[in-house]
Amino acid sequence: MTELIGDALPTDHSRQVLADYYIERAVGRPAAGGTPWRVLDLGCGVGDSIDAFRARDPEVDWTGIDVPESPEARDRTRTDARFESFDGINLPFADGSFDLVYCKQVLEHVRHPEPLLAEVHRVLAPGGYLAGSTSQLEPYHSLSVWNYTAVGLAQLISTAGLTPIEFRPGIDGLTLIIWRLTGRPRRFDRWWARPSPLNRALDLYGRTTRLEPPLRNATKLLFCGQFAFLARKDPATG
Repeated sequence: MTELIGDALPTDHSRQVLADYYIERAVGRPAAGGTPWRVLDLGCGVGDSIDAFRARDPEVDWTGIDVPESPEARDRTRTDARFESFDGINLPFADGSFDLVYCKQVLEHVRHPEPLLAEVHRVLAPGGYLAGSTSQLEPYHSLSVWNYTAVGLAQLISTAGLTPIEFRPGIDGLTLIIWRLTGRPRRFDRWWARPSPLNRALDLYGRTTRLEPPLRNATKLLFCGQFAFLARKDPATG
């Protein structure tokens, strides 16, 4: 893994993160041209990510999109934002429409990821970002059809014409498996917001063996249930 995606293993820290990490890092500072961020939540479900984006920038230009058969989209009740539907591949927007495509725990549900990621590349403005998270060692859930490795997703992202910037570990896979085996008890909810048990053990291992952050990230990515990712469209792309 370190040979294949070494440049995308973060050097600053190896903390467990959610896709929300990228909302905090990006939105709140001006997008290209100093205008509010134009955000597409790809696979928006009920649409709750808009609250996190608006908390960072009340002027954010947010659009949510999902497939009509999504169980989460069918449960949507809010009407305070723009919501669109699509066929799972073709995004109904003009070229360069967005500065950020946000995709939290969605790609594992996408039946045709390659053409969809090509569409993401098309609707991103030059220099725009794709950010989100997806599953690796997570049990089947909500019509999921794939589990990714960071290496595999890096290849898909690159094929779409985007540059992978980084991959960060999320909740560990063992915790997700035990959560499902025990009937999804609510006490497990804390492990999304704080280091999950196996990640805590790997942190101790990393400190004991004095691993640098890239190797700590690589170790956690081997055993993660979910991981976060960031990619970018070439600023020179027209």
